[in-house]
Amino acid sequence: MKRVFVTMLASMFLFTGCVAKKDVIIKVNNEPITQSQFDTAYKKVASDGMLKQLNIQVPQDDNNFMYLMLKDKVVNELVVKKLVDQEIEKRHIKVSNSDLNNELKVMIDKVGSKEQFNAILKRNGVSNEQFKKDLKEEVKVKKLVNMIENVKISDHEAEVFYKKNTKKFTYPDRVRASHILIMANPMEIAQQIKSKPENKNLSDTVLKEKVAAEMQARYTKALEIEKSIKNMPDEFEKVARAKSDDTTSAKNGGDIGFFAKSDMVEPFATQAFKQQPNTISPVIQTQFGFHIIKVTDRMAAGQEPFIKVKEQIKLYLQTQKQMVILEKLINQLKASAKIEYVNESYNPVKIQERLKDMAKQKQQAAEAVNPEKFSAGAQKK
Repeated sequence: MKRVFVTMLASMFLFTGCVAKKDVIIKVNNEPITQSQFDTAYKKVASDGMLKQLNIQVPQDDNNFMYLMLKDKVVNELVVKKLVDQEIEKRHIKVSNSDLNNELKVMIDKVGSKEQFNAILKRNGVSNEQFKKDLKEEVKVKKLVNMIENVKISDHEAEVFYKKNTKKFTYPDRVRASHILIMANPMEIAQQIKSKPENKNLSDTVLKEKVAAEMQARYTKALEIEKSIKNMPDEFEKVARAKSDDTTSAKNGGDIGFFAKSDMVEPFATQAFKQQPNTISPVIQTQFGFHIIKVTDRMAAGQEPFIKVKEQIKLYLQTQKQMVILEKLINQLKASAKIEYVNESYNPVKIQERLKDMAKQKQQAAEAVNPEKFSAGAQKK
């Protein structure tokens, strides 16, 4: 419930692109969706989420089961986006700079500061330009939904939700801490060394020696900082601003706010939770580098009071209702639209048929390899 409820059906806004008549694959109410637009959208879907984390690359091949599943998803999203765009155009919905700035302010307020907001974008690999582009599309959709029904959530509705979902608003023990980071990741250091022209032909042995030497140099730097402030906790914020490689928290004197033990990597979390307030830790190493931690406060486990989370609940419930309205509108638009699959391989019916055939073939192949297993399963049924 503490997440920022930012994106409404974000998958619908995968791309914007120019239209090239020569590669039209679908027409929606006589407006084209092109092969290049599909390729752009597919690339984004295929490089996001779990597939990216598992380093799985799906070839664009109609004989690949995973590709067909993603293809079906992307085709639906492109058609839906086209239908929604047409409805927005039909209703003459515009988004002003003032609309965008107001929406952006709400988001920044939710995360705490502009610096933290930009850090979130950077962490997720989203440029400011792309974010503003996506935000404009989102605001258009919100305006469209509000034209259909201006959803309002009462305090009573929010309180009912709160009482029915009290577990959602409990929190574990938390600690507030500041840190000074000296970044030191062996893989990153190795890449930095190899990127220099003079190190192009370094042997693995020499590279490892250079990496070890640089890691030691950074550890020594962290030890010197820790020694200089160990008995002067009041100097911590000043030193963090000047020397921490975590530039986002450094602006706030190293403060990273309250966090649960599970929110942080080991051994950072273990050290922070065993420290008393206003004490300085020894140098702690994580995959990010060397940390010096100052604990500033502790908070026992408990439950957020309703008054503190009321507005977040109202925003959540409003978003849920708006998504239902939008889904209903999309179904209506689909039912009345003229959708022509110029290239039949992009027809969802054909894609689903192909998926069923492939699933059937896989099952038949499995039965051929181990007929007794499937025979026993059929008997149990």
